[in-house]
Amino acid sequence: MLDYSRADGGLAAAPRPWAVDNPESNNDSLARLGAEQNPRILTDYGGEYRDARLERMVAKIVGRLTAVSESPGQTYRVVILNSPNINAFALPGGYVYVTRGLLALANDSAEVAAVIAHEMAHITANHGILRARKEKEIALSDRVANEILAGNQRDETLKRGRLKLAGFSRSQELQADIIGIRMIAAAGYDPFAAPRFLQAMEDYSRFRDISGAKDASLDFLSNHPSTPQRVRLAVEQARKVGAPAVGDRDRTAFLRGIDGMIFGDDNIGSGLYIRGRSFIDSQSGVIFSVPRGFSLNYKNNIIMAAGGDDMALRFDSVALDKPQSARAYIAGGWVSGLDKASIRTSNIGGLPAATAGAQNAQWRFSILVLMGKNRVYRFLTAAPRNGRDPAPAGLETANSFRLLSPQERAAIKPLRLRIHTVAAGETADSLAAEMQFHDRSLELFRLINGFAAGPALRPGAMVKLIMQ
Repeated sequence: MLDYSRADGGLAAAPRPWAVDNPESNNDSLARLGAEQNPRILTDYGGEYRDARLERMVAKIVGRLTAVSESPGQTYRVVILNSPNINAFALPGGYVYVTRGLLALANDSAEVAAVIAHEMAHITANHGILRARKEKEIALSDRVANEILAGNQRDETLKRGRLKLAGFSRSQELQADIIGIRMIAAAGYDPFAAPRFLQAMEDYSRFRDISGAKDASLDFLSNHPSTPQRVRLAVEQARKVGAPAVGDRDRTAFLRGIDGMIFGDDNIGSGLYIRGRSFIDSQSGVIFSVPRGFSLNYKNNIIMAAGGDDMALRFDSVALDKPQSARAYIAGGWVSGLDKASIRTSNIGGLPAATAGAQNAQWRFSILVLMGKNRVYRFLTAAPRNGRDPAPAGLETANSFRLLSPQERAAIKPLRLRIHTVAAGETADSLAAEMQFHDRSLELFRLINGFAAGPALRPGAMVKLIMQ
């Protein structure tokens, strides 16, 4: 965590993470509220991402914004979160959070400044406090409606309350946009960075799995609605404070700052990696891929994959306390509703395997186990009882399962953003083919670099690649 104030201009990163250990010493009740929520935020978003060069780059941006802030006495504590989600948000007391996922999507300092200025605007306008008051008012109204009114009158009152809160939130977002755009223009940044990045996030929402993050509730767009109207209003506001291509974008310094940053959901330190449709555990040495149409997610030590038609797949592994056959293990009572007559044994990837079916009132399940030397690897695929047969998806996933060699395990490293200078003859297609991601690499390359389809790359231009 970095601490910025108007006194020092925020131009240098703190030598070590700075935390509000004793906010009461400043008699700052708002800082205390932020400090109380900070541990939960760090838990939800994978902790803090530490990189001295990246921190200095963000510190420079915040320093320029602080110098033109509408609240010059406000201290801002900016945290870079170790999350692939695209998000930024603020807490009372000056806490501003930016994810590395958002930094990966941005293409210049002005775009990051636009997001941070928007969040600083929420703080200076006391939006968090005003929203809390509005929520209390509406909650009281809802309670009265539930206790006194009946039928259609109650439903209409509750609906009006929800619409009023939604309208209040939209008004706050637009007000923060206006204040933020004025701030970045005053700080010398390109004011058109705000609508440009709003559009980038809108594009990202249609290609959400580029970040490796599947929990949409942790993304910016879940609580910062972006619409064509909002982009248009941001363009109109930018025109009032500056002309296109006049403000500073600071693209070169920004790209140098994010060079080498971890990309996606590579859980650095744990040895767990999600690469497109493949899951890799370099510690236990296993790899498998889910079928097309499924997207992988790792959360709470469980690997899940969601597919079409409400299908889902879960993978885990457990230690074996004694040797046993695949048939005996799958029939061992750990699956409720198992149809023991459906058990079949086979060999997959050189490992003994067994499959079986199970069901309950709403779901059908396909269970598949692979027996390792002292571990069992378990695949459970579920589908609605009146839907598709879950067995083929589970079997396709299990058939892709294999154990990695020691050399392969040692060679696996986190994916990172690498800044590359385009050479003569290189194209978007050739550079996208170099990226280590998935079968939509060209679309991903254009998205993270802010390139529309069509124009050729200019030699000497700096672009982002995703590589180990």
